Amino acid sequence: MEQTMVETDAGPVTVHRTARESAVATILLHGAAGSWTTWEPLIAAAEAKRGATVPDLVVPDLPGWGDSPAEVASLDAAVLASSVAIVARALGYERWRVVGHSLGGFVALELAVREPIATESVVLVSATTFGGRADGQSTASLLYRHAPLMLLLAGMRVLAALGPAGHRLVRALERMRLLPLLIAPLFSSPLPGSAHELARDLRPAAFVRAVACARRYPAAERWARIRCPVLALHGDRDVFVTAADDAGLAAVVPGLRTRILPATGHFAHVEHPSLLTALCLGVTGGAGGEEPPLVRVTRAR
Repeated sequence: MEQTMVETDAGPVTVHRTARESAVATILLHGAAGSWTTWEPLIAAAEAKRGATVPDLVVPDLPGWGDSPAEVASLDAAVLASSVAIVARALGYERWRVVGHSLGGFVALELAVREPIATESVVLVSATTFGGRADGQSTASLLYRHAPLMLLLAGMRVLAALGPAGHRLVRALERMRLLPLLIAPLFSSPLPGSAHELARDLRPAAFVRAVACARRYPAAERWARIRCPVLALHGDRDVFVTAADDAGLAAVVPGLRTRILPATGHFAHVEHPSLLTALCLGVTGGAGGEEPPLVRVTRAR
C-alpha cells in the first residue's frame, strides 16, 4: 500500500491507500488500542480471495494514534470524523463506505451524521457505542456493568501518567511475554500472532481522552440522524460489546442490522479476517480455510 500524509485541522494524518479505481472509497478506521496495522490481516485475506490488490482502500492512523501526531486534549468524535473526511477528499473521493473497529466505529457513526450524502454505508466491528461509552452513565454503573472496560481504562490512566516511562513499561512487558496475558481477554483463544502489534500501537493518553469524550457524547441524539445502511458486527465473546449495544443502537439507528460472530472476541477482523472480507470489503470466494458461520442475524424495525 502507498503511504502518504494529509494535513488536517487536527494535524498531519498518515494514511495508507491502494490505487483509486472508482469514485467511492472504502475507509477502514482502527480502534483506540491500535493503528492502521490492525487491518492488515483483513486486507491480506481479501487480496488472497480476490487474487489482486483491493482498490480504493483508505486506511488512516487517526489523529493521536500510530504515526499521526496530534494534541490529545483537542481530540473528540467531531474532530476525528472531520479529519477522516478531509483525508478522503484530499485523496480525490467525494463518497465513501466506512468500516470502523471499536473507537473507529464510534467515529464512523459520527462521520455518517456529519456527512450524510458522502457516507454510503457503515460497518461496525465491535464498535464501542452504548455499552458504557455514551450518554453519561455514572462511574458506579460503568464499573458494575462494564468492568473489563473500566479495568483497561485504569491501566491506561496509569500508563498515561507515567509518560514515556509507560511506553517503556509496555515494551518491557512484551519482551517478558507478559503483554499477551494482559490483552488475552480481548481475543478468543488462541491469541493471534498479529495481536502483538498492540504493544507498539498503544497510545494511553489518547485512549483515556477518547473514553472521556465518549461519555459526554449525545449518542442517541446524534445517531438518530443517520440515514445510510448500518451493519453492526461483534463476537459472542466480546468483553466490551454485548447485546446491550445492539439494543441501544437498534432503538435509534433506522434499519440497523446486527450479526453476532461465534467464537470471536473484540478483534473479529484479526481473529477471522477471511470471514469478514465479504461483510467489510465486499470480497467473496477464493482461497481460505473454514471459518465459523454467522449466527443470529437481526434487523431493527
